Amino acid sequence: MRYAFLGDIHGNTEALDAVLAAIRDEKVDKIVCLGDIVGYGAEPAKCLEMIRALNCDVIAGNHDWAAVGKVSIECFNAYAKAAAIWTRDQLNDEQKSWILTLPLTLTYADCAVAHGTFHQPEAFNYIQTVFDAQQSFESLKKLGARLGFLGHSHVPVGFFDTDPITYTLDGEIPVDEEISIMVNAGSVGQPRDENNKASFAMLDSETKTVSIKRIEYDIDAAANKIREVGLPEILAARLYQGK
Repeated sequence: MRYAFLGDIHGNTEALDAVLAAIRDEKVDKIVCLGDIVGYGAEPAKCLEMIRALNCDVIAGNHDWAAVGKVSIECFNAYAKAAAIWTRDQLNDEQKSWILTLPLTLTYADCAVAHGTFHQPEAFNYIQTVFDAQQSFESLKKLGARLGFLGHSHVPVGFFDTDPITYTLDGEIPVDEEISIMVNAGSVGQPRDENNKASFAMLDSETKTVSIKRIEYDIDAAANKIREVGLPEILAARLYQGK
C-alpha cells in the first residue's frame, strides 16, 4: 500500500498543483490531507475544491476551523488573524458546512493521522519538544497505531519512541515495527524549515519506508496573488524564505 500525506496547503494553488502532479507520478493507492487547506494564501476556495475533487480522506486543521468560526483567532498573530478574517469571506456556506464535517484524527491499518498532536488534537498544539512527542506517542498507541503522520508545524521531521526519544530530519525514514514513529509531513503551501520547496510525505507499507518529498513550484505566482488580494506582504515574502 502506498500512501501520500499532504497538508498545510494554506491557499497556495501553485504549490498544490505541483505536489498533486508529483503524487500522480508516484501512483499512490491512498491520499490523505492533514488539514489547513486554507489560511495565509490567496486561493482558499480553489484549493479546497481541488482537495475535494480528489475524494480523499481529510482531517481538520486549525486554520480550517478558524475559517468557520470553530476556533478562536485571538491567539493568532496579526498576519494570521488578518488572513483568517479575509478567508472567511472567500468561502461559501456549502464549503464551510463541509469543513465542519471533518474529523480531527483518522486511523488506518498502517498508521494514524492528526493535524497538530494525537493528545488533545482539538487544541492544535505543536510537537516541538521531547515532552510533546511523549504525550502524543501515548495517545497514538491508544489509537492502535505505531506510526503517525502530522502537519501543523510546517517542518518535516520524524520522532522515534526510543529511550530517550530521538528525532531525524532525514528525507528517508525506515519504519521499525518495534518502535513507534511520528512523522511531520511538512507543508505544501508554506514550508518553514528554510527550504522553500513544497513538502509532502509518502509511506510504502511493503518496503516499510517513509519518504519526505520536496517539490519546486512557481513561488512568484503564488506571492503575487497574495499581494493582489491585499493580504499582508509578509505572507508573500516568507514563501521565498521557507520560514
